[in-house]
Amino acid sequence: MHKNRLKNYYLEDTKKLIKFLVPKDAKTLIMEKSNFRPKGKYDFIVVNELIGDIEDVQEFFSRIRTLCDNKARILVTYYNFLWRPIIKFATFMGWRKDTSEQNWLDNNDIANLLELAGLEIVTSQKRLLFPIEIPILSQFVNRWIAPLPVINTFCLKTWTLAKLKQEKRKEYSVSIVVPARNEKGNIPHIAKSIPKVGTRREVIFIEGHSQDNTWDEIQKLFKSKAAKGVSIKAFQQKGVGKADAVRMGFDKAKGDILMILDADLTVAPKELPKFYNVLSNGQAEFANGSRLVYPMEKEAMNTLNILGNRTFSWLFTWILGQRFKDTLCGTKALFRKDYLKIVKNRGFFGDFDPFGDFDLIFGAIKQNLKIAEIPIRYRERVYGMTNIRRFRHGWLLLKMTWFAYKKFNIL
Repeated sequence: MHKNRLKNYYLEDTKKLIKFLVPKDAKTLIMEKSNFRPKGKYDFIVVNELIGDIEDVQEFFSRIRTLCDNKARILVTYYNFLWRPIIKFATFMGWRKDTSEQNWLDNNDIANLLELAGLEIVTSQKRLLFPIEIPILSQFVNRWIAPLPVINTFCLKTWTLAKLKQEKRKEYSVSIVVPARNEKGNIPHIAKSIPKVGTRREVIFIEGHSQDNTWDEIQKLFKSKAAKGVSIKAFQQKGVGKADAVRMGFDKAKGDILMILDADLTVAPKELPKFYNVLSNGQAEFANGSRLVYPMEKEAMNTLNILGNRTFSWLFTWILGQRFKDTLCGTKALFRKDYLKIVKNRGFFGDFDPFGDFDLIFGAIKQNLKIAEIPIRYRERVYGMTNIRRFRHGWLLLKMTWFAYKKFNIL
């Protein structure tokens, strides 16, 4: 009885993990035998509980690399070596099949071997604290208790998601979307401050029901030479909220890389090349700004907001498995082709994020994109007032945290 419960529950958990991570339309290879010699190219390769038996893991990962398509992901599952004494006991009791001595690999070893083979980590996580199937109890412990900080260290299963390293820098065209509501005084400074970035630049202003003639100021840009060398587009928002504005801008964009620049200029346009470079160099596929590294200008963010942002960044880093020091920085960048995948799978999360930040962050994690945090200088406003409502939006962030915990904790 115990033997079946242990084996079946472990296997079912692996199936759920693969189902969650692997896109439905991906050409997938699942490797579970070391003597298997596949051919061709794949979008997703699963190395399932195999590396413990491989004689030369580095050479094995190098061989795996030759099977990868350009955007391929490699999922490596293994067991946490803290469980080694328990597993030996389970084998002695006959609850587990006796196997040969396994390679002693922790997460750092796996990451190093992937690196040596020309691969890099997207994320690495642990799961399955209670690997025996007992109705209600198993699901409760593994879904709600196992992901908690510190406790998670002791989970049985480890899984690592990796991707190919990009060997050469590539150049791309760029679309910069500027949501603007009541930002009349900032508009003239934006256009002339856009730095040269990418093979071609376009700036897309999305004006959202302003009461200070922001739209008129945007129209003046078409007649001026302030934005020489930059293609400028402008549209008036039919919906409401920043998320709606960003989506409209992205729908109108033609560039290979999509960026968001808030019209309040609390993040200077000169920061944008940092976001471009990390994508064009292949260091990441989604670049997220972080305002919580460098000292801020005096009135840029009050103390309560700073504490709230730090708390939520810690929570989201823990839940999502990739580093997010500042989830609410408005400046973000990603490839247009990846954004289209996020749009296609938006139904998984629903549509209730008025900021737009979490729509992109959750979508990027669901698409297994490599995330990079870009430290930026955060400045105080020189015109207008913030649209942030501290307590109302704080409550919404709490709901987002709970929502993310349920959606990304998939057991």
